[in-house]
Amino acid sequence: MVGHGSVKNREDFLKKLSGKLGRNKIENEVKVPKWELRPQYQILQYATQDDLVHVFKKAAEKINTNVVETTLQDLPLALKEEIGVGVPSIISWSDPRFEEYKLNTVLNDYHHHTWDTDTGKKNIVAARDADIGITFSDYTLAESATVVLTTSAEKGRSVSLLPKTYIALVPKSTIVPRLTQVTDKIEKNLENQQPVSSCIKFISGPSNSADIELSFVEGVHGPVKASYIVISDC
Repeated sequence: MVGHGSVKNREDFLKKLSGKLGRNKIENEVKVPKWELRPQYQILQYATQDDLVHVFKKAAEKINTNVVETTLQDLPLALKEEIGVGVPSIISWSDPRFEEYKLNTVLNDYHHHTWDTDTGKKNIVAARDADIGITFSDYTLAESATVVLTTSAEKGRSVSLLPKTYIALVPKSTIVPRLTQVTDKIEKNLENQQPVSSCIKFISGPSNSADIELSFVEGVHGPVKASYIVISDC
């Protein structure tokens, strides 16, 4: 059916499948229904950006995640305080905002590895051995204190997954009420034929699981500790 990235014999395959299921083939295009009620858009619809920060902080408390608020000017100091002392190694994305916000002046005081597209799997090894991974949040969900990361060649997935501790830098302007707004933005990007990340990660605090004998355990398949730094950029 599929050869060299193209679909072949599609109509014959669907006709045969429909026949086996005892169904007639749908000749007309299926139209997306127009819902009369869309309650997902009513949640926090009148919230200001400050209101969303408040909701975000309350949700973060429930997932054992510390939240620090700071300004762009004080961000380097806030990051340094959050990193603390005695940290052997740090890994971060290759994101121009680290230089723009003068964060490299802080990170260069540590054994710091920036994700490098030229070094291949060495990046994953560096992430595995790092004590702290640092990224920016591309979208942020207030309702669940979730940071949303889009990945690219310069923004490796391992940075937020493999280190013992994860720090998310959260521009205040990225905070939206909930998942609804993020999926809408992604859908609009697709409609406008804009590039969409091949992997979109939703991270809510440190890795945790309650599957094992109903016991809550942190750090099962990711960082043991996570913290968010909210940056007033709007």
